Amino acid sequence: MPDESKGAFAVIRYNSRTYESGGVLAIVKGRDNAEAALMKFERGQSSEDRHLGWRYFLEKTDLKAGMDPEEATNLRQSRLEMRESEA
Repeated sequence: MPDESKGAFAVIRYNSRTYESGGVLAIVKGRDNAEAALMKFERGQSSEDRHLGWRYFLEKTDLKAGMDPEEATNLRQSRLEMRESEA
């Protein structure tokens, strides 16, 4: 198993009811730091937001830790679209 303490992880927001993507919220280096960031987003989430179906998950990525979330969202989306078009 690769050393996940050095790899980058994206914290992704999505809606579990509508499958709508909320995009990348952060790119964090190391699994422990990513899990801490994930917990921070979950703790800061309002009960109404959670009731509407918004959740978070981690995704291993090759994007650079600390990069702009909007830029990361755009890169991730274009990669997903490219993979789907090739399938």
